[in-house]
Amino acid sequence: MTVPTPVTPIDAASGDVVDHLAGTFVAVDTELARRLSEVCAEVSDLDAIRAEAGRDWWPLAIGWATRGEVPARPAVVARPTSTDQVAAVLSLCNQARVPVTPAGGRSGVCGASIPLFGGVALDLCGLAGFGEVDPESLVADLRAGTFGPEVEAGLRDGYGLTLGHWPQSMDLSTVGGWLACRGAGQYSNRYGKIEDMVIGLEVVLADGQVVRTGGHAPRSATGPDLTQLFVGSEGTLGVITEGRFRVHPVPEGEGRRAFGFATFGDGLDACRRILRRGATPAVLRLYDQTESARSFDLTDTCALVVLDEADPALVEATLAVVDSECGDADPLDAGLVERWLDHRNDVSALAPLWRAGIVVDTVEVSARWSVLPDLYRAVLDTLAGVEGTLVASSHQSHAYTDGACLYFTFAGRPPGDLDGSDPAHHEWVASYYRRAWDEVTRATRTAGGAISHHHGIGINRARFLPEALGAGFGVLSSVKHALDPNGILNPGKLGLASSFGEVPWP
Repeated sequence: MTVPTPVTPIDAASGDVVDHLAGTFVAVDTELARRLSEVCAEVSDLDAIRAEAGRDWWPLAIGWATRGEVPARPAVVARPTSTDQVAAVLSLCNQARVPVTPAGGRSGVCGASIPLFGGVALDLCGLAGFGEVDPESLVADLRAGTFGPEVEAGLRDGYGLTLGHWPQSMDLSTVGGWLACRGAGQYSNRYGKIEDMVIGLEVVLADGQVVRTGGHAPRSATGPDLTQLFVGSEGTLGVITEGRFRVHPVPEGEGRRAFGFATFGDGLDACRRILRRGATPAVLRLYDQTESARSFDLTDTCALVVLDEADPALVEATLAVVDSECGDADPLDAGLVERWLDHRNDVSALAPLWRAGIVVDTVEVSARWSVLPDLYRAVLDTLAGVEGTLVASSHQSHAYTDGACLYFTFAGRPPGDLDGSDPAHHEWVASYYRRAWDEVTRATRTAGGAISHHHGIGINRARFLPEALGAGFGVLSSVKHALDPNGILNPGKLGLASSFGEVPWP
């Protein structure tokens, strides 16, 4: 079984680890632990296992790890290997009113898989592999605990197929996590986001009932699409154990391009025109001058890297549109695409920066083309105005006919007289981090954009979701209560009220 990859070591012996987010802790008593062990392949209360289950790749938690802290640990970790075992665990916990936090690769960066109130951490990595694969209809069933490399290797080696989902967290993330947080792959222009790929789900509800949604036909008009109800719900409405997906033949054609634009706005407009004409190159990524210098050693230009894969005739037609719409830009060496491919999943600098006292994070939002240039400028200006900011930059990572995702990176450092041993340092980090996120989200909301494109909500964005959804948040709360009346499923996430007390915040 593939296991989650920790972002950085915890600087404490497993028995000395401390929970940073001190919420109400729900214990698992001896009787419940015994019953869980009878229905689940593995149940553990070992300190080391609990500590690792108490964190994900939320950057803020990296700083806590340097002090021997994790966000919040569960009472026990349960590792089922079948849907029936998941159902049995949920049924027992629902009866006992014990919270359950589902998790897969724990690659999320917003704290969605952190067990804020103790209880049971439900490690789904044992639910790995393939169900039915229909090569003729181009449909495949993938179990929730399957990691990205195993998905692609199984489809390609066994069937000559691909899902086309290539997130930066490819090696670290699972099918269930992609679905739970509405993930996006780097080839999304060609293949879509995960919500465009999935056509049906197997979901276990809070009381242990197993339901299947959609997936029986290419399209239907059989009431609301219940599949999309659970996609993006981050384990708060049910536990996804399997998904049915549209897949594709491994493409035979590929083409690459690179261009340089004088301004980020010029590059955005070229991307808009390309999509407007119906061309959907798999990769269409535009970097501002700061990121072009950092990623490609280019100065005074905004680099656009383009890669397409499809039937050769489609690739040729797509790149003809790209060439036409980028005719006024400076042609760059297409070798930049290879450079991007070589480094696109490299996140090795994240932990060392935090350990060096640099606060760094990324914020991905989306908006319409008509407001993107102003949104880009507004976010960079507001981040520059947050005291302590060293640098702020952006690139356009996923594009559609109506708009695109802007992916911002910011870094800040406390005053020179503060170091990691000073409590004032930790207070500054928390204050700076929260203000930076507040400012980016405010600018995005003012522009009418979406506060998340593919990282999800978790803990970090929970305070923003009620306003973002407006009256729809009340609908979400009602659905939550109907499907999970005891509130055991991933409490403290999506800004929803918790049955276990106030949701802690750093």
